[in-house]
Amino acid sequence: MSFTSKIKTEISNDVYGLSENMAELSAILNISVKIDNDKFEIYTENVSVAKRIYKLLKEIYHIEVKINPGEVNTLRGNKLIVLIVKDKVNLILNDLCIIKDNERIYVPSLYLIDELKDKQSYLRGVFLMCGSINDPKTSRYHCEFVITNYDTAFYVNNLLNEMNFKSKLIKRDKNYMVYIKEAEKISDFIKMLNATNALFYYEDIRIYRDHKNMTNRLNNCEQANVDKSIKASNEQLKLIDKLKSLIDIDLLDDRIKEICFYKEKYPESSMAELAQIISSETEKTISKSCVNHRFRKIKEIIDNIGG
Repeated sequence: MSFTSKIKTEISNDVYGLSENMAELSAILNISVKIDNDKFEIYTENVSVAKRIYKLLKEIYHIEVKINPGEVNTLRGNKLIVLIVKDKVNLILNDLCIIKDNERIYVPSLYLIDELKDKQSYLRGVFLMCGSINDPKTSRYHCEFVITNYDTAFYVNNLLNEMNFKSKLIKRDKNYMVYIKEAEKISDFIKMLNATNALFYYEDIRIYRDHKNMTNRLNNCEQANVDKSIKASNEQLKLIDKLKSLIDIDLLDDRIKEICFYKEKYPESSMAELAQIISSETEKTISKSCVNHRFRKIKEIIDNIGG
């Protein structure tokens, strides 16, 4: 079972009040209803979602709902479950803001989702019908809703941003995709869905991945510093070789001779390490900046000689 299916199965068993159930059912019908004269049909691939829709329709409107295993969806290879409603069709469609003045509408009226809990329930219904969240263990962080109608997609995107989920809307083929990319915002959305088990799983993986990424970044920084030190050390040794090829080093200042001697004696040492070594062995304190100054002086001597 996919991570998305696990979330949908988990939240399909939650219990809410009447207004929340109506908001959720409105979203479900808006996304996937097919209206045909004296009946309407709802399609889903998830058995738990089908059972939830059946339960909501029965509890709110006290009607008969027929469930048929539909044809195989060739895009996914899964069977579509069809819920067929023939009772109180006009009442339900008008009540849930699917039809208004005998015309199909795609955005719910304010009275249906005027409270935060109802807006959350509407988004829950949208997720049940067209939402998906990538498993954090196997893929990048990504939550999306694939919606056929632009007005619905635009409304869902605004609703998500109203709740600070930072979603975006793009056109994809014949549909519209509303998506969330930030890992923290996806976590907040799972929390809003009240999918506690999925949230714990998601956060465990996210913490592990973040820790692993931080460790890798630190290792990369450490390696970069090592590479930088090796490169600088090699350049210093080359400077000393160049200096020796141009002039008798015994003719130079004692400080220059000293730095050349210790660098050749400890060729792999960094400037900080070289400063510590010289300070320890000569009992004369020398700093890293002083070591650096002496190598700059060597370069100046080479440049003045014309090397």
